[in-house]
Amino acid sequence: MKCWVSYVSFMHELKTLSDLGEAFILVFIFLGWSQDKVAVDAIKHALKALRKRHLLEEGAHAPAIVALSKPIISQTECIFENGSEWKDKAENLEVELQQCYKAQARLSEQLVVEVAECRASKALVQEKEAIISDLQHDLTKSRDECLQLKVIVEEKTKALELVMSENQELKAQLQQMTMKVKNVEAENKMLIDRWMLQKMQEAEHLNEANAFYQDIRDQLKASGIAQLARQQVDGVVRRSEEGAQYFGESTVPTTCKHKIRAHEGGCAAILFEYNSGNLISGGHDRTVKMWDTNTGSLIRTLHGCVGSILDLTVTHDNRSVIAASSSNNLCVWDVNSGRIRHTLTGHIDKVCAVDVSKISGRHVASAAYDRTIKVWDLQKGYCTETIICHSNCNALCFSTDGQTICSGHVDGNLRLWDIQTGKLLSEVAAHSLAITSISLSRNGSIVLTSGRDNLHNLFDMQSLEVCGTLRANGNRVASNWSRSCISADDSYVAAGSADGSVHIWSILKAEIVSTLKEHTAPVLSCSWSGLGKPLSSSDKSGIVCTWT
Repeated sequence: MKCWVSYVSFMHELKTLSDLGEAFILVFIFLGWSQDKVAVDAIKHALKALRKRHLLEEGAHAPAIVALSKPIISQTECIFENGSEWKDKAENLEVELQQCYKAQARLSEQLVVEVAECRASKALVQEKEAIISDLQHDLTKSRDECLQLKVIVEEKTKALELVMSENQELKAQLQQMTMKVKNVEAENKMLIDRWMLQKMQEAEHLNEANAFYQDIRDQLKASGIAQLARQQVDGVVRRSEEGAQYFGESTVPTTCKHKIRAHEGGCAAILFEYNSGNLISGGHDRTVKMWDTNTGSLIRTLHGCVGSILDLTVTHDNRSVIAASSSNNLCVWDVNSGRIRHTLTGHIDKVCAVDVSKISGRHVASAAYDRTIKVWDLQKGYCTETIICHSNCNALCFSTDGQTICSGHVDGNLRLWDIQTGKLLSEVAAHSLAITSISLSRNGSIVLTSGRDNLHNLFDMQSLEVCGTLRANGNRVASNWSRSCISADDSYVAAGSADGSVHIWSILKAEIVSTLKEHTAPVLSCSWSGLGKPLSSSDKSGIVCTWT
């Protein structure tokens, strides 16, 4: 009986300990998934509940245990002597109970370890979740950047395709231009061959003329009729381009015939009417005046220009005078009425050079300091062609056929332009400094250029090769628009100097034949009459001199 009581008590305690272990397990599990303070409070509450339950169960079962224990004890005492095996069983059960306690302790320790590992795993999971969140943010950002880069790549691809197409077009244009250049070179070679043939023919004609001239001279020496020989051979009387008027052989002037105070503030432009002794002058006083060089008297004054006159030209019928002015335009006067017929506007800076075609008299070319050359139609009164230059143009003139414009620029280059297309035909470095003047010989084969390097160069119109260079000690070009000139018979060149002198060179000898001194201010312009004389010059003080 005693053994049975011990067994019941043992089973009761075991059940109580089992319930307590389950409670501890639940508490530790709760501790693993809750905050520390809440877990501690839960453990304390669970322990109090377990103690209270244990006490209540112990109090409830105590009478029954006492009641059962009395007969059982008595029986046990009787049986004890004969029930040694019950003792063994009890001992075994105690051993098992101790083993259960040990197992429970191990499980508790393992539980604590598992809970700690669980907490560490939870912290690691939180860290991983934070890292994943950052990575997702970076991924989103990278996707946005990838989309932007994709858009940029598409744009660059389109731009590359456009550039490639333009490159293909440029290649095609280059091939076309190459073919054109080859054609032009072939044509140029053909023209050179023709030119050489023509030169050979001209040389033969010249040799024949020289032989004829020598024969005539021999005849004159024998017969004594020198006057007749000069009229037939020397060309004292020659026909002009129009074929109906004449000009005389030029002579070297030595004397100042008239000294005229023509303008106030300086006279930058003078020229003679075609096949006439009447002189046209333009000055800083914004007037254009016409003079009779035989008497030195004023014929007419043209008003209406609002700027200083920088250059002048006249049509071949002498009916219209065109002036380039500092007011960015050109004025066209009717000589007979003295009224302005046109005011040609279009330049955006001062107009410094003007010339009229030697064929039609309808086309006018002008150059301004806006780096443009414009071609005008006088009948319609508007611009027909605009040529853009790399450098400002100081002077220009038409070729004898009226199809080419010769221009002299600030960079020292002489350029030839096609009047129809506006394209550059040829170019040569004429001077080391700015070109100030361009004059064409009467036959159109020679062009005279003057520059700020104080040189006066003669170029062949066809090849642009230098035919001669004229220079003099003390000859200094006075301004960017100092104008020199060629005589009517293409024998002499006249150019003014900053010291007030006028130098005259012989083209054939390339040396000075005369130096004229009458001006007291820098000479700005020179002009030779188509009749052979007189020569006129103007200076910065507004004085005009005529020389015979």
